[in-house]
Amino acid sequence: MRIILLGTAAGGGLPQWNCNCANCREVRTGSAHITARTQSSVAISADGVRWFLLNASPDLRGQMENFAPLHPRPKTRRSTPVEAVLLTNADLDHTLGLLLLREGGPLPVHATPRVRRTLTRDISIDPVLKAFCGVRWIAPPRRLAPLLDRAGKKSGLLYEAVELPGKPPRFARGGRGVQSGHCIGYRILDEKTGGCLMFFPDVAAIDDRTASLLGACDALLFDGTFWSEDEMQQAGVGHTPAKKMGHMPIAGRTGSLKRLAALTSVRHKIYVHLNNTNPILRKNSPEHAAVRAAGLKVGSDGMEITI
Repeated sequence: MRIILLGTAAGGGLPQWNCNCANCREVRTGSAHITARTQSSVAISADGVRWFLLNASPDLRGQMENFAPLHPRPKTRRSTPVEAVLLTNADLDHTLGLLLLREGGPLPVHATPRVRRTLTRDISIDPVLKAFCGVRWIAPPRRLAPLLDRAGKKSGLLYEAVELPGKPPRFARGGRGVQSGHCIGYRILDEKTGGCLMFFPDVAAIDDRTASLLGACDALLFDGTFWSEDEMQQAGVGHTPAKKMGHMPIAGRTGSLKRLAALTSVRHKIYVHLNNTNPILRKNSPEHAAVRAAGLKVGSDGMEITI
């Protein structure tokens, strides 16, 4: 399985258009210690021909142009190697890219019923896509099952949804607390190589079932949104704590770094969905060094893994 990190930033990207935090300023100066990042999205393929997107970033057009295997197929007027989009939640930074795919044929979108309902009722993505290309909604399975291409053929990948504690997006009607069905991760298995990917870009907490799965994979893409619980306050750009925003911080006694460092059998452990305020984005920071010392990597756009 080929895994391409198309984008690795959280909502707004790095630099964010209206942000003048230390990280955004440093990117704009052209510093060698930090690089720009687009909003989070991943492409995966078992055969290098048929590709599946894990979330659809608002930056998707540029991301696809920067990765040649996602270009239209040779000797065709219009075509795409993108077989489907797999959504983890209804957040804008994971779903607005769906609208950029409207010029193609009917679009298969894997999403939980709650995510589909939120996108249909609250921001009308479903009606908009139906007016252009059409959309085929698919509820992801709770046990490993074949991930099919647009023609209904096996792709060489198996997948299953992993329920995660999560909140509906800010624009959703009908509650603000943690509710089931609003956030999932994916476990994806290559049938030929046995390579296993766990994709968890939004994690509010690691429950017992999630903990039991994390160590049984070859590659783990995990929520690295915030370094600390009060990062937004420290950066002077907000007041909401990390956990209240649905993200487990990296640092601290109960942070993700300590838990993930213990997963010594996992070959690739990479933080993704990085907020523009996160100090691990700076290669010369002590926080970045702590992540590397624990055996993890900080994701960057264009990073590729094969398992």
